[in-house]
Amino acid sequence: MTNAVDPQEFVAKVAAGLTAPGAPFEMTVEPVVGVPIPVFAKRYASLRELLEHSLRWGERDYLVTEDRRISFAEHAAAAGALATALAARYGIGKGDRVGILAANGPDWVIAFWAAQCLGAIPVGYNAWWAPREIAYGLEHATPTVVIADAKRAALLAETATELPILTMDEDLPALITEFGGGEIPSTPVAEDDPAVILYTSGTSGRPKGVVHSQRNMVAISDYHRFTDAMLAAFMGQEPGDAPSDRRYLVTAPLFHIASLHNLVIPRLRTGAAVVFPHGGFEVGRVLSLVESEKVTNWAAVPTMASRLLDHDVDQHDLSSLSALSLNSAPSSPALLAALRAKMPTLQFALTTSYGLTESGTAATVATPLDLAADDASVGRAIIGVAMEIRDAAGNAVGDGEEGEICIRSPYVMLGYWNDDAATKASIDDQRWLRSGDFGTLNQGRLTVSGRRTDLILRGGENVYPTEIENVLVEHPAVLDCAVFGMSHPDLGQEVAAIVVAEPGTVDPEELRAFVAERLAYFKVPVRWRITSDMLPRNATGKVIRRELAI
Repeated sequence: MTNAVDPQEFVAKVAAGLTAPGAPFEMTVEPVVGVPIPVFAKRYASLRELLEHSLRWGERDYLVTEDRRISFAEHAAAAGALATALAARYGIGKGDRVGILAANGPDWVIAFWAAQCLGAIPVGYNAWWAPREIAYGLEHATPTVVIADAKRAALLAETATELPILTMDEDLPALITEFGGGEIPSTPVAEDDPAVILYTSGTSGRPKGVVHSQRNMVAISDYHRFTDAMLAAFMGQEPGDAPSDRRYLVTAPLFHIASLHNLVIPRLRTGAAVVFPHGGFEVGRVLSLVESEKVTNWAAVPTMASRLLDHDVDQHDLSSLSALSLNSAPSSPALLAALRAKMPTLQFALTTSYGLTESGTAATVATPLDLAADDASVGRAIIGVAMEIRDAAGNAVGDGEEGEICIRSPYVMLGYWNDDAATKASIDDQRWLRSGDFGTLNQGRLTVSGRRTDLILRGGENVYPTEIENVLVEHPAVLDCAVFGMSHPDLGQEVAAIVVAEPGTVDPEELRAFVAERLAYFKVPVRWRITSDMLPRNATGKVIRRELAI
């Protein structure tokens, strides 16, 4: 007779062995922005050191597209040449911002690492922004130069900016050729120096620049190495320094943490490849790329995964795909069940997670083991993350009680760029991040019960009503308005708007065009109601959104 082993106890035992004193992932406590926080003891101190580490992977694939293949050695040389050019020709140095405005691709990644070589701060602008939003981003982060693809260079021209614009199709290849062949620059930085700025929508109606530090980014890479070591241990293998043969599909934008922080950057540490599809998401083309490039791991938003359900997946050889993680938006138990039924090979390969831009990486991950126990949860806190559920007074509540999800870890952002008030509202003096989301903890598993107030989750993109309302009220015919989300079978939610106007003064098509000129396409309402009736408001004058309908 054999004794049954509790799977969760086994996981905990393996993790304890990997993080014990002297072990590869030994944990210690050190000050992080002045607050004692558990961190990995054996770590690099900067992203530039990760780039140096990547040279050992030589001619192995790093960046792969349908028509380009760039090795780790080629990537490092290109990043070094571009860094030399940026310093020599544009005076870029430590702390300067380098804007990146482009669709996914190798040149985006090369630009990011070139900035790291100089101690500069890359700013990943949203590639779907309209010119007005781009102009705000330029004013807010004040980059010295902007690196853009052809499509976004044209949009930059509409902003009338006087900043130097370096195009990816012409300027970058010329600069890399001209300044290539030398040493890769290296500028000393501190662990808590800013390493990148990414934008997230803000409830105030303007995007906020989330600043992640060198420490944040390196720690996230080590977290991914730790999960690799855990998987190896489950298979009876010892953790080692050999390069990984995994190949990661990148379908989320590089201006999101899901792709940049958690897919592209950690591969310099592990020697694995990242694969970029061309153009917008088209399921048949993406699956063909999975087949041809033998993709093993795919991190998708639920909207993308749901499109597998309507596609004949049997026409593709997907035998290489061993892991599918659903990120950026909640995944319903029904979607998980449908995916398992559609693709039986994913039965024990599906994971979900919970996190936000400010948390740097997933705060929790639901493994197949967690989902088997509770497919409505988003799993347990990852290594290095402390999590509390707090009431309105900021006190931790008990198991099963609902409250605000609060997170502390070495992955949590430094703060918001040039916005001390917003930073103080989000992070307390003990470095606890208030997520603005609500949920419960049950036996260590998190269930999210409510998203940020009024937030619309459209196909993995965060859309805040205030930003759209602020644009709508600029129209001379609009007396009042309210924007909210409505259920959509594919996108999760779609954007709807109720506009108060005098009869006959405006129609939905005019308003749609008005918003489209000023905001990214995914923020433009697709459902409209124009009325002369006033909106329902509470005693403090706020719109009662739960009473809105179209």
